[in-house]
Amino acid sequence: MSAAIKSIKSLAPLLDRVLVQRIKADTKTAGGIFLPETAVKELNEAKVLAVGPGIMDKKGNRIPLGVAAGDRVLIPQFGGSPLKVGEEEFSLFRDHELLAKINE
Repeated sequence: MSAAIKSIKSLAPLLDRVLVQRIKADTKTAGGIFLPETAVKELNEAKVLAVGPGIMDKKGNRIPLGVAAGDRVLIPQFGGSPLKVGEEEFSLFRDHELLAKINE
């Protein structure tokens, strides 16, 4: 039995999980030439949409996550739990699986 997810906003990650959406690469060059989808390489950059509250340590204190909603992060090429809502694709990663936070 699977539940249909109508909106990504209805998902709240648990524990140390982070909901991200991969940023799509530009399909247009600086000169204005459109590239086919097969020629565009998938980026390892994603935008954080939601984060869980964090995990508890042995003393019962909550350990906060290193990222927050709205941050840009580098994610591994493979891994995470893929989600599809309509035509949009999302992924759930654990906080420790994220490679880096992109500071602007």
